[in-house]
Amino acid sequence: MDSVQLAVFASRVAAVCDEMGAVLRRTAFSPNIRDRLDFSCAVFDAAGGLVAQAAHIPVHLGSMAYAMEGVVSGFQWQPGDVVVFNDPFLGGTHLPDVTLVAPVFSGERLIGFAANRAHHADIGAASPGSMPLSRSLHDEGVVIPPARLYAAGAHEAAEQERITAATRNPRRAAADLAAQVSAVRAGAARLAELAGRLGAEAYAEAVAALNGYAERLVRSALAEIPDGRYTFADALDDDGQGRRDLPIRVAVTVAGDAVGVDFRGSAGQVDGNVNCPLPVTAAGIRPGRASASAPQTASTTRLLVSTL
Repeated sequence: MDSVQLAVFASRVAAVCDEMGAVLRRTAFSPNIRDRLDFSCAVFDAAGGLVAQAAHIPVHLGSMAYAMEGVVSGFQWQPGDVVVFNDPFLGGTHLPDVTLVAPVFSGERLIGFAANRAHHADIGAASPGSMPLSRSLHDEGVVIPPARLYAAGAHEAAEQERITAATRNPRRAAADLAAQVSAVRAGAARLAELAGRLGAEAYAEAVAALNGYAERLVRSALAEIPDGRYTFADALDDDGQGRRDLPIRVAVTVAGDAVGVDFRGSAGQVDGNVNCPLPVTAAGIRPGRASASAPQTASTTRLLVSTL
């Protein structure tokens, strides 16, 4: 694949993500999604590696990229499936951020996934809002392990009822879930069309070429940073449960085109709900979008993960 073909492919997969975002924004009910734009959309390969993303919320996208490989390996996917989850221990962020994933097929071959993550106004916390004063995860709302919301196109109404019944406005929660479903279905349809035009093999080769280019681009950018060890320290005021001045320390070691990030010396887990899941930590240190023509991909997200 030459550079022109690669640039066109990168723009096409990025446009799929942009369209998903437009569908989600225009059909959602929650002002968090519709007005505050607290949502993110991305497409992944058949193994759950990131292919492309829209310019949405970095912490959503980085943590989704960390989580997807584990999520997609847990199902026997069929056309028409839609899986929902928000569990922070399985690649979520905090409970109001609900993720939906739909598989993409070219013929009978699974070629990838369309996914979005959106912040719901209420997820059933002990008090309204996203961060109640809490000591346990379940005080923060309903925990959704990866589960089918649609199975081969059939709506799993009981699963949706389990989620929405825990909220203060089940109708609005159901409407926002429907908006997310519409968005992943739009993304899956567009990705299937693209793979259909290219052919499944050519599509897979283009994804590999895009990942290779992205890795070269990011390593080149990292190599421009002077070698050395860079440190910084700060603190959170408190955790809402009596712990104050929680230290956050980081040491970044640069050696050529490799970077190591060390958080030793930071506070351990606390009683309040300010603990940071590993996928969110990974999202915070990963390289962002390298250029307008090169969306963040699986290779760029892997570069720093092993250094946590």
